[in-house]
Amino acid sequence: MYVTVYCSTDAIVPGWAFMLLIVKPSLFVDKIVISDLEVLETALYEEALSKIDLSIYENKYVIIKGCANKPVPQGAYLNITNKLIRVAKSVMYGEACSSVLLYRRK
Repeated sequence: MYVTVYCSTDAIVPGWAFMLLIVKPSLFVDKIVISDLEVLETALYEEALSKIDLSIYENKYVIIKGCANKPVPQGAYLNITNKLIRVAKSVMYGEACSSVLLYRRK
């Protein structure tokens, strides 16, 4: 289970207030972030991406799929692009029939 703690107004909230909020749930959750849901999702994607062996994409043509059943946070797209341009021959975004070239190694 994952928890995000977020204050949507311009309130002055002392640091200890967030700490107090997570004392009980922290016994049952895997990850807690102090931000909105998109930051939590991006952190989870980053955690999953860090476990991928990117050497399999070395000197390959890679397409990052743009359409998904679930919305993917922009931060996740940025993270995977940043990782892939270090190893891949080229990185594109979209579908095979209509992709956008993002990077090509010279």
